[in-house]
Amino acid sequence: MLLSTNFIAGIQFKTVFNTKPLFTMVAHTVLLDFTVSTNVIADADKRSNLKSAIANVLNDHFNGLKPFTEANIDGSFIILYTGPRGSLITVRGYPEGLVTINVEYYKRDEDDALLTFQSTRDLETAMQAAATATRSHTLATIKRGGPFERYFPTSDERLLEYDIDKLVFEARSPYQKVQIVHSKSLGNLLVLDELQNMSEADLIYTETLMQRGKENYIGKEIVILGGGDGGLLWELLKEKPKHVIMLEIDDVVIKACSQHMRSICGDCLDKKKGDNYEIIVGDCVKALTHMIEEGRQFDYVFGDLTDIPISTTPHGDAWDFIRLILNSTMKVLKPSGKYMTHGNGASCPEALAMFEEELSQLSVPVKFKKDHAFIPSFFEDWIFYQVSRK
Repeated sequence: MLLSTNFIAGIQFKTVFNTKPLFTMVAHTVLLDFTVSTNVIADADKRSNLKSAIANVLNDHFNGLKPFTEANIDGSFIILYTGPRGSLITVRGYPEGLVTINVEYYKRDEDDALLTFQSTRDLETAMQAAATATRSHTLATIKRGGPFERYFPTSDERLLEYDIDKLVFEARSPYQKVQIVHSKSLGNLLVLDELQNMSEADLIYTETLMQRGKENYIGKEIVILGGGDGGLLWELLKEKPKHVIMLEIDDVVIKACSQHMRSICGDCLDKKKGDNYEIIVGDCVKALTHMIEEGRQFDYVFGDLTDIPISTTPHGDAWDFIRLILNSTMKVLKPSGKYMTHGNGASCPEALAMFEEELSQLSVPVKFKKDHAFIPSFFEDWIFYQVSRK
């Protein structure tokens, strides 16, 4: 692995050239759970028999298993064992009849797995029989630590594991942590503040956002708010617009994507100005304010910024920002113009409904349409809005 250290606007960043795979030394956590009758936990003799049965099975599967400590907490029991290669095994029995077994150990590159998926299933089967459990379940190994993250949340906070095998780029800009990682199935993936963004497999995101085939961009004047990955700008330029202005605050994102995400941005990020486009690095709110003062108007404004917030009420800084963008955008749109933006996951209907309520309270009356698409790197259905004046 080689690191190239550079500076952009005084910000140090590093590009990781993978001459060989990065080390994958991580902590492995294996999780099993079982359901037994509640009286097995409540009754002292039955509880003792359960503990003995669990210990016998663990001894069969782990050489050198040793009891470390035991305690009772709020009607539940906890037993800690140490095992081979510094492993720690936690057994907890809850008064409601749930028994969990967690195995955690550190795996180096050269080590075999202490528990493979098959051996974990064998452990589960043996444990279910010994504990006379009515049900059991095993999760695939959770891997923690290492040079890159593997787990990212969906919009409704379900955890997804990605097949990431390389850290391609990493930097911390004045605004956020910027990473590009490589996924075996998605290609390079932009990650901002440890949340997944655009991947090389996500053309459907851009095409749905711009409503390709449904909107005519020939000869149109367009503003993009955000869009630092360059995907939207690149696809819009194929539609022969009159001029496109992209307003992106983070130059580190632009330069990283121009180098490592070229399959989605082409060469449009290589220079700040082209024959029919301009990239302005700066605060889009300030740029919009300046456009309003100058009386400039556009056929389309794209909001490729933050997602609609997931919250119980439409209050807070994120919602204030969305309202500011919406009202400012309406002032720079031509009467026949449209504001095109993404929303959030279809699994978050409450947040989407709050956004639609905000649309009904803008300074000018608007109407909107919605579309949706399954986005590969999000692993979920995503909602897009097309807003225009009534």
